[in-house]
Amino acid sequence: MTRTPLRLAIREAERILLEAGVDSPRTDAELLASYVLGVERNRLPLIPLIDPSVVDALGKAVTRRAKREPLQHITGIGWLGEITLNVGPGVFIPRPETDLLLAWGLSVLPDCALVVDLCTGSGALALALAHTRPDAVVHAVEIDSVALSWARRNADLRVEAGDTPIRLHSGDVTNPKLLADLEGTVDLVLCNPPYVPAGTEVPPEVADHDPALAVFGGPDGLDVIKSVVSCAARLLKPGGFLGIEHDDTQGESVPALLRTRRVLSEAQDHKDLAGRPRFATARRTAP
Repeated sequence: MTRTPLRLAIREAERILLEAGVDSPRTDAELLASYVLGVERNRLPLIPLIDPSVVDALGKAVTRRAKREPLQHITGIGWLGEITLNVGPGVFIPRPETDLLLAWGLSVLPDCALVVDLCTGSGALALALAHTRPDAVVHAVEIDSVALSWARRNADLRVEAGDTPIRLHSGDVTNPKLLADLEGTVDLVLCNPPYVPAGTEVPPEVADHDPALAVFGGPDGLDVIKSVVSCAARLLKPGGFLGIEHDDTQGESVPALLRTRRVLSEAQDHKDLAGRPRFATARRTAP
């Protein structure tokens, strides 16, 4: 049986993914190798040779990725903050940019806070926050039944891992009575809503695999965001905070939208690591 150097197999996988137009071919090649081998990525240098069966399994995974199937659909795992999440067809895949919104939310969170995550999808923001701040009471809302089933699965797994349970709700942010029993009591509202303007060209991983309901937000991308702002203004207590992720073309329009609400103040925008506008924040004023 002839064994293959792992570094050569990864190099070949990188070449295939590069030719396929994958944005991060080296990273994806290494992550697929670690998935097939069942080891952490940082342990790959400790594996000099791999068997033909592993080469074959890696080749099949690389072929799927070269067809622009999301890496997370192949491995079944997504990430946000300090946690991993189960993801797959029918639910939006968490992106690294959302880590910045999470970090901001954690930075303003008081002790024993009440938090609401709107448009929760896989439950990523809510569960990552509950993992880091077990003293918080976290509610998460999702309209889509398939996404909500993924969120429930992830919530159950996080409880098994010892995290504080979150409270999941099937609901619509356009409903003026959503979470009516929490009105005026919430310390922090976070949201990663559908915000891409309709008609925007998106990568195949998004166009063919992410649910359109979780991606596109109307002609200017603001349809859902407008409802989120109204919902948050109603839920937040005086001094409470709101953070909303948005498209990089909305660095002025979303803060401007926040400023139209007299009960919200301190509206400002925040950039991602590439210097692009990525999320906007505001604070609920006193009555």
